[in-house]
Amino acid sequence: MSALAVNLWIAAAVTAACWFASLATREYSWVDRVWSIVPVVYLWVFAANAHDARVTLMAVLVTAWGARLTFNFARRGGYAPGGEDYRWQVLRARMPGWQFQLLNLVFIATIQNAILLAITLPAWTASRHPRPLGAGDVIAAAVFVVLLVGETVADQQRWAFHRDGRAAEGTMLRTGLFRISRHPNYVCEIGQWWVVFAFGAIAAGTVVLPTVAGAVLLTLLFVPSTMFTEQISASRRPDFEDYRRSTPMFLGLPRHARAGNVTRA
Repeated sequence: MSALAVNLWIAAAVTAACWFASLATREYSWVDRVWSIVPVVYLWVFAANAHDARVTLMAVLVTAWGARLTFNFARRGGYAPGGEDYRWQVLRARMPGWQFQLLNLVFIATIQNAILLAITLPAWTASRHPRPLGAGDVIAAAVFVVLLVGETVADQQRWAFHRDGRAAEGTMLRTGLFRISRHPNYVCEIGQWWVVFAFGAIAAGTVVLPTVAGAVLLTLLFVPSTMFTEQISASRRPDFEDYRRSTPMFLGLPRHARAGNVTRA
């Protein structure tokens, strides 16, 4: 059986397990709980089958990504009973039960798991186009590590912000990386998976590849998800609108920088 076929079976099993677990527990964050784990599994299945230095490098980098994300998710209580993403609770309150269950089956369990497989498919592309590692791979790996460090720093800054009680006061995190982006961790997360695609493009010698769909779909997933998160934040935090006016959602110069002013801390 090919590595792609093995991963398709794993994805189908994980999708079914997440859906059945949500029905059994009435918690709907099971995909969140495997988010940092199953892509690592997919990468190592491709690497074990390919015996290719580039695919192995991709697997090592994604393993580092998964370890960091798993640690951060665990310390925030994501694996504990009741550690459901609050956004699902908000959606349940807004939707009839049958509509939410349809959303659970189609989007939460199925589409999200399909995206988790899709973002790893550049490793399959690389395995089909073996060639020696080159300067492009070194640059891609360096960019991945920089983004990994950036995401680690952003998550630590947010963790410290919540730990010292400022979040409970209804204020916004405006310092560190959050001074230049409202979601620097998301910027780094999306960027890392575009780098994974870049590895596949380097191996194939072209960016015109169907496996770009994974990075595209992940980006499209994060944008409306972030907008929904911000909608909730705006209803709970009195200074959020001011933060939104002064700081880009993802990328770009803060408005205070463009105007030549100094922002408040």
